[in-house]
Amino acid sequence: MRFDVEEFKKRAREDFEHAWHEGPSVLTPAGVSGRYPRLRYTRATPHPIFEIVQRLRETYLAMGFDEAMNPLIVEESDIYRQFGPEAMAVLDRVFYLGGLPRPNVGIARKQLDEIEAILGRAVSPGTEEKLRETLHGYKKGTIDGDELTHELAAVLEADDAAVVHILDAVFPEFRELAPESSRNTLRSHMTSGWFLTLSSLWEKRHLPIRLFSVDRCFRREQEEGPTRLMAYHSASCVVAGEDVTLEEGKAISEALLSAFGFTEFRFQPDEKRSKYYMPETQTEVYARHPVLGWVEVATFGIYSPSALAEYGIGVPVMNLGLGVERLAMIAYQSNDIRQLTHPQFFPQEISDREVAGAVHLREEPRTVAGKRMAEAIRATAAEHATAPGPCAFTAWKGEIAGREVEVIVEEPESNTKLCGPACANEVFVHDGSVLGVPDIEKWATVRQEGVSTGITYLDAVSSLAAARIEEAARCGEEAHVQVKMSKLPSDVNLRIEEYAMRHITDHNKKVDLRGPVFLTVRSVIPEQPTR
Repeated sequence: MRFDVEEFKKRAREDFEHAWHEGPSVLTPAGVSGRYPRLRYTRATPHPIFEIVQRLRETYLAMGFDEAMNPLIVEESDIYRQFGPEAMAVLDRVFYLGGLPRPNVGIARKQLDEIEAILGRAVSPGTEEKLRETLHGYKKGTIDGDELTHELAAVLEADDAAVVHILDAVFPEFRELAPESSRNTLRSHMTSGWFLTLSSLWEKRHLPIRLFSVDRCFRREQEEGPTRLMAYHSASCVVAGEDVTLEEGKAISEALLSAFGFTEFRFQPDEKRSKYYMPETQTEVYARHPVLGWVEVATFGIYSPSALAEYGIGVPVMNLGLGVERLAMIAYQSNDIRQLTHPQFFPQEISDREVAGAVHLREEPRTVAGKRMAEAIRATAAEHATAPGPCAFTAWKGEIAGREVEVIVEEPESNTKLCGPACANEVFVHDGSVLGVPDIEKWATVRQEGVSTGITYLDAVSSLAAARIEEAARCGEEAHVQVKMSKLPSDVNLRIEEYAMRHITDHNKKVDLRGPVFLTVRSVIPEQPTR
């Protein structure tokens, strides 16, 4: 909180030691919610695939490659030009693009009668003609599908809901539409895009041309599995020039992959022989990782002159490609690419520290005075915990909402102590379970290996009492707060966030916050003197 600078200067000159010890008085009490591990500074988490994509982009740029965006939609005829006799096998793995045809909707007397019945009024000849023109415009493509409802609503002078009803009830042609395939495909290999890009650039730029692209490709797998996805990212580059050789692939492999911790490289002929590469040039890249050992990470080769000639490209082109997801699996040591790519569809692991941060108080005082009251209640109860009853101790005096308030911690009954044994229990998270445990040998493992929430039962109950007294004082009333046996988190003023609670139950863990608390706190508002 703010403090009076001049006042502290004066105090320091008069009695430095005393002023130094008063320093903490300027701090706003944190309260339980303001303590670690609930108070944290966290970094947002990037998606692992996009993090690898970004690192690849930065590495390629640092190596002097310009970034390109290759066409995503590739005509079927281009696949034949690039792959030659292999085209049919390749096309078996691609996605063809399709769409709904636009029906030729006729309007006869029957349709007009049904429209009039829905609208509850007659349709004039002028409106009928405009309706025909609008539907014809949709058929010809001058009106988009997402605009049709609005356009018809304007013509019929009706709201969109009525038009939707008309389209559904009067024109079954729309409901009966079935998609039709085109001859366009989604790119299954980045190579399909490189031929198109280089055909437009190779005679217009200084050679050699060095380009890279990290982008989506789509492959119609029979099914997705731990190492295969239908939609994946390819990190691909090309070097086009008169003197390009296979050695370019080796040099690029080392420069690119060393940025990801790989230290040694091995190159061997690929048993698969794609027809768009020259014979004997398709090469697999193996790299040694300090943790995983030798792993296959990339493939490179030199495009066949036959394929290049189809696009009028008259210089050799070296192409290197790697799967981003494959590299991410290595970097993150994952054994299932589906879980790495779409973690939201798999069970989420939550650490004990995260669960500890999800344990909060149900009620806390809001004012600085209320927070200091809670600290005073806790300190007084802890100091006199073993005092035999009946007993009473003044914990705090101060002003709340303009009223003087006195707070008393007491035990009105005989043969008992001021605080029950569980008041000193501290809440820990151990192996996914939330436990309230005392500082004794039986629970030593939990206290040593678990994560503390920084909350004791006494902390929680003191905050509950301070919050209730603070609220009562605003209404000019006294308060009496008593906590007896704890069986549930709410009994000791605790709550656990829903996501953490779900994790606990899903993993068959437990929440055990039982114990005899037996603490009584009350407030007194002294009578105000009459004037």
